[in-house]
Amino acid sequence: MSDDFPLGLLVGLLFLLICLSAFFSSSETGMMSINRYRLSHQANSGERAAQRVMRLLARPDRLIGVILIGNNLVNNLAAAIATVLAIHFFGEVSGPAIAPLILTIVILIFAEVSPKTYAAIKPERIAYPASLALEPLLKLLYPLVWLVNVLSNGLLRLVGVKNLDGGADNLTRDELRTVVHEAGTLIPHRHQAMLLSILDLENVTVNDIMVPRHEVVGIDLEDDLDTILAQIRTSQHTRVPVYKGDINNIIGMLHLRNAARFLSKQEVTKAAIVQEAREPYFIPESTPLHTQLLNFQRQKRRIGIVVDEYGDVEGLVTLEDILEEIVGEFTTDVAGMHQEIHRQDDGSYVIEGTANIREINKSLDWQLPTDGPKTLNGLILEHLESFPDGPACMQVGQVRMEILQVKDKLITSARCWQHSRRPTRLS
Repeated sequence: MSDDFPLGLLVGLLFLLICLSAFFSSSETGMMSINRYRLSHQANSGERAAQRVMRLLARPDRLIGVILIGNNLVNNLAAAIATVLAIHFFGEVSGPAIAPLILTIVILIFAEVSPKTYAAIKPERIAYPASLALEPLLKLLYPLVWLVNVLSNGLLRLVGVKNLDGGADNLTRDELRTVVHEAGTLIPHRHQAMLLSILDLENVTVNDIMVPRHEVVGIDLEDDLDTILAQIRTSQHTRVPVYKGDINNIIGMLHLRNAARFLSKQEVTKAAIVQEAREPYFIPESTPLHTQLLNFQRQKRRIGIVVDEYGDVEGLVTLEDILEEIVGEFTTDVAGMHQEIHRQDDGSYVIEGTANIREINKSLDWQLPTDGPKTLNGLILEHLESFPDGPACMQVGQVRMEILQVKDKLITSARCWQHSRRPTRLS
């Protein structure tokens, strides 16, 4: 060791081994940290580097095997050279004790923490170029990698791990919702809201968005003919139910476009109206919206009558109602849903008892429970557990309510405000 050339060669070799150790360490972190969905997209787009990484990640046991074999090999060789150098500089007694200490610090900083941290932050910058070396290295060391995998996989099977393929990462609905939220500016806010609404369709049923029975506008065949014709000519709805006496006795759905066929005749009869009506399409009230959307498409329908378990009519729902759950309101609300909510000067809201809870939450950004009653009247009665004799106050979550008017066993209006936004006055 007295010759400077062999000493310099050992120092250079040690430096090279530390660099190789940093390569294997960063490769492991980069490969395991890479975004699988972006990687899959780039691979499907024909990017060769992404395709190489996909092939390596298809069998993570083999990938980790070749990386760790290479890492342990260079680390052990570096330890041997470091010991020789330490003996040369510090003697045969102190050298073997000093070498592990110095090498551990050097490898920890320069070959582990720093490269792994960078790889975790920029996995693609490490994984893509590293795949150029790892793929042929895997083929070169395959017999050794195979032997190591046989032993390690055998141990894994003993603890119940049988599927060793990389497989596909499947997202649950909640995980996909988190991905959409964390997309940030990559997805416009409006598009994020639409995607989240699609994911929520399964949690909403038709009776959550239907037009309730008492608001359904239809043609009663027991009315006189002049009243019926006046109703048809002035109707603001495209399709109206035709029934006899009671909404439960629905005969069909009349598309007003077809009304011209009998209105053009000199003599119009109720039989002609019934003849133009299409057979009604009934929907169970508990049908999820995503299912009903497909049913509308399959049945070539745009409107359905919602019925309960006893066959009684609860209301009606249209294709537009479901689409508005996804994209927001895009049609004119003839019934004036938001006219049920009246903002007061003191910051509170006077809300009609028939107002839909989900519409209140949408309009005011509140979090009233929607898994029970569908209207404000039903929500108040559920929490009071009795019918109020007169005005009363209560609190549901963060919303305080003051019953203002009760009529015919129905809470017709209530003053509501969030607890964090107390109104300046109450009257």
